[in-house]
Amino acid sequence: MGGVIHRRRRLIEVRSRRPVPIAEGVWVLQGQPGRCNVYFIAEGSAVSLFDAGARTMAGAIARAGEQLGGIRRIILGHGHTDHRGSAPALGAPVYCHPEEVNDAQGSGGFRYWPKGLCGLPTPQRQIHRALHRLAWDGGPVRIEEVLREDDVVAGFRVIEIPGHSPGQIALWRQADRLALVSDAFYTIDMWGRDCAAKLPEAVYNYDSEQARKSLLKLAALEPAAAWAGHARPLIGDVRACLEALAACPQPSPVAGTPEDEIRR
Repeated sequence: MGGVIHRRRRLIEVRSRRPVPIAEGVWVLQGQPGRCNVYFIAEGSAVSLFDAGARTMAGAIARAGEQLGGIRRIILGHGHTDHRGSAPALGAPVYCHPEEVNDAQGSGGFRYWPKGLCGLPTPQRQIHRALHRLAWDGGPVRIEEVLREDDVVAGFRVIEIPGHSPGQIALWRQADRLALVSDAFYTIDMWGRDCAAKLPEAVYNYDSEQARKSLLKLAALEPAAAWAGHARPLIGDVRACLEALAACPQPSPVAGTPEDEIRR
């Protein structure tokens, strides 16, 4: 079984894409499982990362970072397992919000998620428990520095958007109205399929009502594009989309056919 898991990890990593430019001095690398997004932000001759994706992406991230001049630091949007995943393998200092230190250096979110991920349907619960252990999580990381509201890092302003986690942050660049928002919303369902933008499922949220308030906070910035922690961004009338998301009922983790009301 161990050999099969190892081969699967290698296959997932090989299929990871090369970084794709999304804005001036910003690239995204997406990998599996979960179509995790890692953002590379130019800083002089090197790059900073925003989020570190799944641990299965570590090799692809390291190669991309080397091609872009080296990884200066890693900024965690939040400390969940699928966002700190590759950080321990990359050898760069890690930053996060003070309210995320506990999870980045500890359980990766399991301290406030329901025991055994109770609340997810049986197939998804079993799959997700395995993915956290075998694919997403690279283990705890040491936090070198904390970031708070209005701090400036890598040319972006830190915006506090708690809810999905206690200290989730977004990065905001006013010049081109670009928002990197970690897991403020999903454009992927619990089976890994494209879906209409939605709040993360309540099982994975620290405070879903606070997450709605954070969506409205992001909407007020009037982003031209909001790039999430997984799958696709929101573009177009992003403010209206985020306001609509904040008003939507909490999604079911067994979403069926993806809808199109709030796509992109």
